[in-house]
Amino acid sequence: MIARYTNPDMGRIWSDQRKYETWLQVELAAVDAMARAGIVPEDAARDLRARASFDLARIEEIEQVTQHDVIAFTTAVAERAGASARWLHFGLTSSDVIDTAQALQMREACDLILKDLHGLMEAVRTRAEEHRRTPMIGRTHGVHAEPMTFGLKLALWYAELTRDVTRVERAREVISVGKLSGAVGTFAHLPPSIEADVCRTLGLQPAPVASQVIQRDRHAELLSALAITGSTLEKCALEIRGLQKTEIGEVEEPFAKGQKGSSAMPHKRNPIGSEQIVGLARLLRANAGAAFENNALWHERDISHSSVERVILPDTFIALDHMLRRFTRIVSGMVVYPERMRENLDRSGGIVFSGSVLLELARRGVSREQAYEWVQRNAMRAFHEKRLFKSLLLADPDVTRVLSPADIERAFDLDEQLKHVDHIFARVFQEVTV
Repeated sequence: MIARYTNPDMGRIWSDQRKYETWLQVELAAVDAMARAGIVPEDAARDLRARASFDLARIEEIEQVTQHDVIAFTTAVAERAGASARWLHFGLTSSDVIDTAQALQMREACDLILKDLHGLMEAVRTRAEEHRRTPMIGRTHGVHAEPMTFGLKLALWYAELTRDVTRVERAREVISVGKLSGAVGTFAHLPPSIEADVCRTLGLQPAPVASQVIQRDRHAELLSALAITGSTLEKCALEIRGLQKTEIGEVEEPFAKGQKGSSAMPHKRNPIGSEQIVGLARLLRANAGAAFENNALWHERDISHSSVERVILPDTFIALDHMLRRFTRIVSGMVVYPERMRENLDRSGGIVFSGSVLLELARRGVSREQAYEWVQRNAMRAFHEKRLFKSLLLADPDVTRVLSPADIERAFDLDEQLKHVDHIFARVFQEVTV
């Protein structure tokens, strides 16, 4: 990701410095656990806890020779730790450290994503309440359907974001596991009690069974949850883009003073933030696909997943963090045009109330097929001749034999159409219904 878009907190989690810090955290937790078990001398454990550290440049220098990052790391730490370093990495394989430490990074990154999600949900809820009763036309297949409110559209977003939170929380739990079971998961060199002790210290659960690595279905579930969250943002951002079309003009992204929309057309006010979110959602889905590929490894492990994860984990978290924070700003600052919404609602001459007229006729004994024919022919005339649908109905003898003018008027009652909005809000936002 471009550095200027990166939240410093998320960037720090995925920095090389933080990676090696978590490696050292796991290594020292293992030494402490082995000291408590009598495997490692207690004075050596205390000495390592006091002296073990590293220099990032030195690790990179050693890795140029070893071509192995964990060996470079342990060598660099040993140079500073002295004689006690012989107990560092004792009985462990590289993946014991890498996978357990990576769980800590992913868990920390999930916490930031969840914080972002809750911030966005609050912004969406605020705007939903603001426009709870703002009428607009609902569209299916891109065509006018029936009236709704803009608040309902936002309530829909909020409900899906709630499910995104649940998915990320569940994935956070799934990846919060560690393993110190050795080269093929048999605990050949350290007993399971050491793994249990280390995981307890780090706030992780021990993997019930592992090969050389923690199984990558866990990571695939996480990347899927993040990609689905990205698709939610994409859906919402796409809606803003659609409603910002000149021909619709109901909603607009915030456009800052001094902002430019086009190098050639000074009048342009483009939904670039929403477009960026739609684009980045594609990246998240591609990364999730790569995570699925990582699940199938040769026998007890190969390293085909390793190079992929070095890209998809930081990139996915950094991208989604940016998307969430940017979309929160878009939602908070978006300009809503209620007058334009009402203008578009009325643009079709009232034919969007055809369903209500159909039901009024059916209630009074007209067959559905016959009622449909009467209503449709008037709706088509209203559409083609640019006439008012209600006026055509009032002049249709078939319709007026069954419905009085008051009946027809009631079918065009917008309040009747929207009478259950408050109930829907109560369900979405868990309000207490009276």
